Parts: sequence; structure tokens; C-alpha cells
Amino acid sequence: MFDPTEKIVSLDLWQLALPVVSRRDHGIGSVENTIEIVVLRLTSESGAVGYGEASPWSVFTGSPEASYAALDRYIRPHVVGKRVGDLAAIMEVAAKSVAHCTEAKAALESALLDLQGRIAGVPVWALLGGKARDTIPLSVSIADPDFDADLALLERLADDGVGIIKLKTGFKTHAFDIMRLEQIRARWPELDVRVDFNQGLPVEGAIARVQDIAAFEPTFIEQPVAYHHFDLMADIRSSIDVPLLADESVFGPEDMKRAIEEGICDGVSVKIMKSGGLRRGQTVARMAAAAGLSAYGGDMFESGLAHLAGAHMIAATPEIRLGCEFYQAQYYLKEDILAETFPSGGGVVTVPDGPGLGILPDPEKLAHYAVRSIGRGQGK
Repeated sequence: MFDPTEKIVSLDLWQLALPVVSRRDHGIGSVENTIEIVVLRLTSESGAVGYGEASPWSVFTGSPEASYAALDRYIRPHVVGKRVGDLAAIMEVAAKSVAHCTEAKAALESALLDLQGRIAGVPVWALLGGKARDTIPLSVSIADPDFDADLALLERLADDGVGIIKLKTGFKTHAFDIMRLEQIRARWPELDVRVDFNQGLPVEGAIARVQDIAAFEPTFIEQPVAYHHFDLMADIRSSIDVPLLADESVFGPEDMKRAIEEGICDGVSVKIMKSGGLRRGQTVARMAAAAGLSAYGGDMFESGLAHLAGAHMIAATPEIRLGCEFYQAQYYLKEDILAETFPSGGGVVTVPDGPGLGILPDPEKLAHYAVRSIGRGQGK
């Protein structure tokens, strides 16, 4: 039986460097060799555990060092010794204890929900309002500067039954983007193709370049210019017939309110790492839906642990209708950290029904990939 008065007795952290299979270029930066994440474990009086992941990117949300320090130094005193059932109160204090660090706060809420679910014997989606879907369509991003390598990946995706891809654009020439779209449309006409600039376009000429991309009729075009160019986003939106989505322009509900008021987008990428948690991510999606806008489940550079948290959020949020990007555990990491395979296949992610997030990390993998780690209770 779930006892909400049970106390949290320890908070453990690992900063991990996880090898990846290739370089990936985006409009705002590149990733190669490894990604770095922070894994959080909470332990209760009964010995139950709950895990969460902070998946930052220094050019987007923040650094792994910042997430680690936020959890270890600033958030820890407000968690250890508190009751497992006091999630809302803990998250409110954590929000005020350190500015920004949304990934750290997402990791904390994921771990609290995982812990509650494991103690109560219910999945996280049940704690978020109930499951609206059993599976989520999977999108895989195409971002290798070596397009021949991506063509091989596209062949693999077709064999695996993946029907959605998102082409990362704006990191090389406009001609390179057009060439890739032409080849993808010609060779895989059945694919649902989305396009994401990740803020890669300069202000000059942005509208014309987006219009060229819109001629290929992608399902949507995402964040062509820098996050703060709200006026230009609105101008681009009015110049094309393809839906325009916001990503970096919208972190949490506060940004969503402004995006709606200023008409910068037709939809939004919902990421728990941006919004600072699963419940705030749900709020963003519901605000978008109430304004007649669409939403899909984006990701950062994540392991299967963060994918699990995102899958539970989307399962309990019917307003997120455009699928998810939880592909990295299967298609980008050389090895995931989960003790069991992340549940994706046949072009979908299957939402786990087990207690908490459904799958635990492998302790040996945490130890193997750790750059640093710490485990303790309240004090140093």
C-alpha cells in the first residue's frame, strides 16, 4: 500500500558520458563522440527507488555540470527528509531554489513520480491522469553531415517500419538541404517528413529559404530562426501554407502564453527538459491545444531513461498528437543505460505498464559510464 508519509532518505547522482554512433549537426551546434547526461536516484525509507534523467545541451538548455550542481547543492536540501507524497511542494521549492536548470527539475520530478509509482505499484502515466494511448508513433531525426550515412540509416528505418523522419536543416548550405529533400521524397515517397532548422537561419533571407522548403510540403517546419525573433517567426508563419512549429522559442507555459498571443506558430515541441518536468510539459500541450495549435513530443540528447519519462507524459496527454522523437536509445547511442531494451519497434514506442517508469537503469552501466558520481543524504 502506498504510504505518502514515507520519507526520502538519500539522493544519488551520476554524470555520464555515453558514446554515440556518429556526428550530428543542428542549426545551433554539433554533437559527436559522446553525449553527457545526469542520472538521479531517490531512495525511500522502505528501500524503494525512483530514477530521473537530466539531458542538457549546452547550446540549448544548459550544461551537465549545471544540472549536477543544481541537484547536488541547491535542490538536495529540499528533497532528502521530505515525504514521498509531497511532490507538488517539493517541485515548488525546487523551482525557486535555483534559476533555470529545467533539466535538473525534470529529472527530479521524473524520479519522484517513478518512486511514487513503484511504491504504489502503478505506472507513472496513472499518476498523470491516466493513459490515453498504448503506443506513440516514432520519429527519427536525420542529421549526419555525411548524407550517405543518413541514406543507410533511412534504409534501416524503412526496414524497421519507421514511417516518420525529421530532417535537420540549416547547418550547411541551402542547396544541401534541397538536395536531401529531393532524394528523400524520390526514394521514400511514403515517409512522413518533417523539417527542423534548430534556429539555423540568419534573419536575412530566412523567409525565402523557408518558402523553398515549404514547397516540398513537409508535415511541419520547425524553429527556422533564433528563439527571440518572435516577430520574424510570425512573419514566416504567415508566408507559408505549411504548419510552423516552435521549439526553442517555447520552454514552459510562460513562453507558450506569449507564443499564442503573438501568433508565432501553428504548434509546439513539448520536451520535459525544456519545460522543467512532466506536468509542466502537459500544461504546455494543453495551452497549445486550447488555442487550436498542435503538439508533439520532442527530446534532447537522451538515454532510454528520459525517453521513458517522456513516453509516460505523452501517454497521459492526448493533446500531443504528432508522435515522439524517442529514438536515441535505439538508433544513436552505442549502448543505452536501461537494464532492459527501451520499448520501441515497428515504428512506435510502446508505453510501459509496469510500476513507475517501468524499467530501471542498469547499475553496472551507470558505474561504467560515470564521469563522476555522489551518493549521500542531507549533508556533505
